[in-house]
Amino acid sequence: MQTRQRRWKYNSCNRKENHSVSVVIFSKRSMEERIEKALDKIRPYLRADGGDVKFKQLRPDGILELRWEGTCVICPMSQMTLRAGVERVIMKEIPEVKRVEAVAG
Repeated sequence: MQTRQRRWKYNSCNRKENHSVSVVIFSKRSMEERIEKALDKIRPYLRADGGDVKFKQLRPDGILELRWEGTCVICPMSQMTLRAGVERVIMKEIPEVKRVEAVAG
């Protein structure tokens, strides 16, 4: 993770004011670690029913692609679990994610 900061600025009375703003830049690896950490919060509930979810990719448009595993593949409630459970947790933890989609294989 890199951090950039702005420098000091001087106001009209030549007094130094702190106008520093930290901007956090996440690397691809760091973003994947954040996604896995968020998924780890959900996995115990999925595994209790014999399922799991795997991270596939984060597209440049902010759509996170996941793959269901185990009983989640054939579960009729998997779409509801995706929206009400997985997507909610992911988007709360990682605001850069705009939507979560389940993809095959």
